[in-house]
Amino acid sequence: MWRVWVGLLLLAPPVWAEENATAYEALRVVGGELGRDALHQIVLITGTKGDPQPEKWKIVVEDPQGRGVRELQIADGKIDSDDEADRDLAGSTEGATIDVSRLNLDSSGAYAVASHTAEASHTSFATADYTLRTDDRGEPMWIVTLRNRSSHPVGTIYIGGTRGTVKRTEGMFAGATMEDVENDYDSDEERGPFSGVKRRIKDTFHRTQEEARDMFERVKRSFTDFINRG
Repeated sequence: MWRVWVGLLLLAPPVWAEENATAYEALRVVGGELGRDALHQIVLITGTKGDPQPEKWKIVVEDPQGRGVRELQIADGKIDSDDEADRDLAGSTEGATIDVSRLNLDSSGAYAVASHTAEASHTSFATADYTLRTDDRGEPMWIVTLRNRSSHPVGTIYIGGTRGTVKRTEGMFAGATMEDVENDYDSDEERGPFSGVKRRIKDTFHRTQEEARDMFERVKRSFTDFINRG
């Protein structure tokens, strides 16, 4: 019987063939339909209700001739809509296109890092929303918002797109802010009745950061290598 099951598994189609496209795969569609130069004009990438990947990606592209920005919707391996977009709503600093050559984390990798972070903070979720944009230093940044089955946000993780570092969390680790986690608590409050709780939160966060770096090493993927392979 065991051999029969093995044979059936070998004949079954691979599961990944039925999964939704990742952000890299959506960008490949843009490069294929608009040309490789368009990949250097990307301002923002978003996807919602990922399980783990969204059904559609929205990609905001800056017109190289300075005629504003366009919002492309990618679904089923093609651009299925192309509309004007509001530059102020694009999410990145004015003129800050994403340097895709610095991307080492696809949305599938961002999901792996985010879900591990959620597990470490005892946060349950059902779906993930994705945003890729530049941070205030011009580096690519993944923002992954986790939602429960009622679509309410339960936590947000900010992940560096180049090195996979968890740089910030919201609504996780007992509600501690990044400032709380990074603070040395050199105050009377640190020595007060809640000092042990704060220390455990801080230690848990830093341990999670280290584990996220290990996760990144397993899931990192250069966009340059990906796109050059065709």
